[in-house]
Amino acid sequence: MSNLALIKKDTVDIVAERIRAFQNKGEIHFPINYSPENALKSAWLILQSTTDKNGKPALEVCTKDSIANALLDMVIQGLNPSKKQCYFVVYGNKLICQRSYFGSMYLAKEMAGAKNIYAQVVYKGDEFEYEIVKGRKKVIKHIQKIENISNNNIIAAYCVIEFDDGRPDYTEIMTIEQIKQAWKQSILHPVDEKGNIKAGTTHEKFTEEMAKKTVINRACKALINSSNDSNLFLRAFNRSDEEIAEHELEEEIKENANKELIDVEYDVDYSEEEQEKETQQEEDEQQQKKQNKEPHQQSIISEGPNF
Repeated sequence: MSNLALIKKDTVDIVAERIRAFQNKGEIHFPINYSPENALKSAWLILQSTTDKNGKPALEVCTKDSIANALLDMVIQGLNPSKKQCYFVVYGNKLICQRSYFGSMYLAKEMAGAKNIYAQVVYKGDEFEYEIVKGRKKVIKHIQKIENISNNNIIAAYCVIEFDDGRPDYTEIMTIEQIKQAWKQSILHPVDEKGNIKAGTTHEKFTEEMAKKTVINRACKALINSSNDSNLFLRAFNRSDEEIAEHELEEEIKENANKELIDVEYDVDYSEEEQEKETQQEEDEQQQKKQNKEPHQQSIISEGPNF
């Protein structure tokens, strides 16, 4: 039996068996149009071409337990990687299933009864007003002029989720400072210590769209956590975010020990192409910094504590 076949037997096949056991016990229910088997097949094909930041195959560097857990979290949440609802990220020898913003919107509709989800950014000069009634935010006015539209003028973003069962709309509002703080906490570092978006990053090129994605993710996550009563689902839903935070912090500590201040990280989705591009850019920047350092500075860094 080939190595790939052995890995599949110890991961995909085991996850499929556990899912069937959950279904037989009535512990998990999927939407009619969701096929766990098809999602696992898609994930397995994607995993065979997934690599870590050094270009090593994920199936070689990641533990079988972490691969199985990532696949299990994917299926329990009802996500399918072929529909860009999630993707797989390697942290050291651990594989994580990270939900995309498409996945968050899908779950808000399937699990929390959302009908429509839309987001907008607020530019400097817009007429924007909102009120808070019984703890719920509501946008009551947003008038925008074409001359205000510029990435440099973004001051906030908001997401409104509508329902078809009579519930009032759910609204999330984030200032640009809050959005940048979220971006700054990412291991991809699209924002520097001064709060400036780095030139050439996806966030700098498509600031409006990235701001919308961030506020949509926050709104959907809050809605899903407060609406779903399945303990199995909520554990999988939150575990992936918690593991990402833990592993990205560990990676950042390793990269920045004795060199820079350490940020904590957050959750925002990136396509695999965007992530690979920005990760490569960060590695190039780090390599350039090393080349520019004096010899005695390099020896001090290398002799620092090994986290």
